[in-house]
Amino acid sequence: MISQKTASSFRKYHRYLGFFLAGIMVVYATSGSLLIFRTTDFLKYEQTIERAVQPGLQGKMLGSELRLKGFEISGEDEKTVTFKQGTYDKTTGQVVMRIDEYPPVLAKMVKLHKATTDSPLYFLNLFFGASLLFFAVSAFFMFVWRLPTYKTGLKFAASGFVLAIALVLMG
Repeated sequence: MISQKTASSFRKYHRYLGFFLAGIMVVYATSGSLLIFRTTDFLKYEQTIERAVQPGLQGKMLGSELRLKGFEISGEDEKTVTFKQGTYDKTTGQVVMRIDEYPPVLAKMVKLHKATTDSPLYFLNLFFGASLLFFAVSAFFMFVWRLPTYKTGLKFAASGFVLAIALVLMG
């Protein structure tokens, strides 16, 4: 059994961490919702990008250099490679592309979910994940274990866990 002092400490940490995480969750929820629509043009605008790459690249090598999703060559002659997003001049190495991008602030928010160990956002993601884990576990110390409310809460928690696992396995 857990002491009243320990339970009180969990409640205090849970409360203040909850308020702190509320601000972070607004940002994560917004960026996560944007990612649902990443394959559409929702909130994106067309942007023309000019870029210089190595001259003389052939089709597949150009795709690797540009790192574009869905890169597909639609035409090629001695001087130019045409692809879905733009053109490449083989002699100068000049690439002109039209891509759909989020506005800068939204683009930064989307990167929040895509952070890797090379990004400073990596630490925020680790902190946020660990905090949410503490938040979920400490919630079980908010109620007296013998009361029906606690037992009902356990059933809801188990249902949420099973639903999440089922959806992950289906996806």
